[in-house]
Formats: sequence, C-alpha cells, structure tokens
Amino acid sequence: MAGNELEAKPARRVRVNPLSLRRLALYLGGFLGPFGTVVIVPMFPELREEFGASSSAVGLGFSLYLLPFALTLLFSGTLGERWGRRRTVRGAYLLYAVASLAAAIAPSLGLFIAARAVQGVANAFVTPLLLSGLAQMVPEDRFGRVVGIYSSLQALGGGAGPLLGGFAADTNWRLAYVGTGVVALALATLPPDGEPRPGVAALNVGSLLTRRMVALGTAFLLAAAGPIGIAVLVGVVARDVLDLSGSAAGFLLAAGALSAMVMGPRWGALLDRFGVARSLVISLAASVAATALLGFGVTGILLAALWVFAGGINASVTVAFQALGATIEPDNRGGALSFLLAFRFVGHAVGPLVFVPFIDSATVATLLVAASLGLVAIAIVRSVGVANPANSTT
Repeated sequence: MAGNELEAKPARRVRVNPLSLRRLALYLGGFLGPFGTVVIVPMFPELREEFGASSSAVGLGFSLYLLPFALTLLFSGTLGERWGRRRTVRGAYLLYAVASLAAAIAPSLGLFIAARAVQGVANAFVTPLLLSGLAQMVPEDRFGRVVGIYSSLQALGGGAGPLLGGFAADTNWRLAYVGTGVVALALATLPPDGEPRPGVAALNVGSLLTRRMVALGTAFLLAAAGPIGIAVLVGVVARDVLDLSGSAAGFLLAAGALSAMVMGPRWGALLDRFGVARSLVISLAASVAATALLGFGVTGILLAALWVFAGGINASVTVAFQALGATIEPDNRGGALSFLLAFRFVGHAVGPLVFVPFIDSATVATLLVAASLGLVAIAIVRSVGVANPANSTT
C-alpha cells in the first residue's frame, strides 16, 4: 500500500432541519386527532363481545369522545395560548397517550368509555394549538398552503381510522389503542413553539363572545351539520339504500377522504391567491352544489364517483374555516380557532341525529336539505362582513 494506509473517509452527516421536523410533527398531530376519533367505528362487534354490551352502549365510546372534545374546544385554545403552546401540547399528548393505553387495557366498558372521553379532552388541547403554531412559523403568503396540507392530514386520519381500526378488530382491537398511545408519546417530543403569556389581557374566553365570532361559529356548525358532514349520510345510503356490503361502504367512504387529502393543499394555494373571505364563500357555494348531486347516486359506482367529487370539494370549506380561525384574532390564534372548531364538532354530532331518520324514506330530499344548510352559512358569513385577516407572524 506504498507505506500509507488508506484513511477511512469520515461518515457524511445527515443534516436534519429542526424547523421542518417540527412542522412535520405538527402535520402528524393533525392526522392523530381524526384517526383517534373514528378508529372505534369498525370495532363495534368486537367491543360488544368483549364487554357483553349492546350496540348503543358501545356507541357511547364514539359519542363520549366527540362531546367532551367539542365542549372543551370552547376554551382549550385560549387556555393553551395563556399556558404556552409548547407546554400545553406536550402535556396534552402525554395525557392522550395515558388515556389510549388505559383504553387498551380497560377491563370494563365503563372504563373504556371513560378513557375515550379523556382522549377527547386531551385532543381538544392539541388540534387548535397545532394550527396556531403553524400560523406563527410560516409567512402570510404561504399560510393557506400550510393549512391545506394540515387539512389533508386530517382527512387522511379520518379515512385511515376505519381501515386500520378494521384490521385491528380482525386481530386484536386493543392494539389500535396501544398504537395511538405510542404515536402520541413520540409527538410529545416535538410540540409547537409558544411560551406562556399570562399577562395578555386578550387571552380570555369572554373576549371571543362577540357577534362576529358567534355568527362565524354558527356558520361552521351549519356547514358541519350539512354539506361538509355528509359522510355519515353517504354511509347510510350505501348500506341501507343501495345495500352495499360493509367493506364496500368502507372503501367508498375512504375514497372521499382520499380525495379531500389530495385536494387540501390545492385549496390552500387558492386561498393564498384569493384571500380567506372570498375563498370561504366560494367554497361553501361549491360544497352545496357538490353535496346536492349526491342525491343522484342511484348505484354504488355512481355514488362513489359523486362522493369522491364532493369529498374533494368539501375539503375547501374546512381549509377556509380553519385558516380564518387561525388568523382572525392574532393575539389569541389558538383560542379563536378552538372556539370555531367547537361549533364545527357540535354540528358533526347534531347532523346525523337530524337527518338519518329520514334518509331511507326520502333520500334525495334529505340530502338536498342537508346541502341547503350551506346556503344559510353563506348568508351568515356575508352578513358579518368578514375581512381577510392579517396573518401576523409575531
């Protein structure tokens, strides 16, 4: 070797951009919330057998996740901004992980439902603060795209929940909750930036009880009860009206969620171009039209095609409302967003209660009435004269 040994080349260092890694963690947090909400749906038979309970009793595991989640959202974002996003989200993830593991080992249905309720409360302190953190990380002219990506991950979580929950049900349903607990623990290591701000006078829930905020919340509620919350009705039509199998209906619904995931970033880019206020009105109008078309889905294939179209369109409403909530109150981003999201999830809970009893006997009329709630939402949004809010990054 000519008297000289070849020196080993030093290993190349892989540089990881901490900002990108943290942003990725925020997006994955957007996936976890919807995933944890709906993962229970395909497990009902296994839970009935495990706990010797009725379907209605097992169904409380879904309702008593969503209801505490929605109620806690009224104030969770404001408290999180006051306590500090970093500390609050980390603590919420840890609580979510503990609740997930408690659900995995629950010896009774009562303890399982209680664990699910704690999951819902913990998630209420995560969802609004993640978008609030993203709003501070990116410049104004790119925020729409960021919200679009975040909404896409939410849609992916909502679509993946039933699929992966079904796989877990076929093996061991408890594994689904072990998995969500492990993911929550990992995400707790990368919370959003944001230190406590106890001295900011604006950070109280009462400051959000304005005519404008309540009106926008009501508009979001109506949109969620109607056009953007139509997936439940589509599922009922697929099973009870068109007599599709459970797996076929599951794939049909997942296709709509996939469409929403793909379209989210594109709607965000348009939002950056046209502004939040105009985009919100246009997206609501498009959602009304797309949802009304679902009444013409007289075969499984046609309903699937119309649902893929409607799912992608409906994603634009979610993107616009979430962007509005994260920017309309720059001093209390998380509080304003969580306040609006509380109305949204109440709408998701109320919509099926109102419309499902009529879907079998009057399918087309029920879908048209549900879609028309979007028109009322448009009237409310226009009545309060929403301006395009500044997305301050301070």
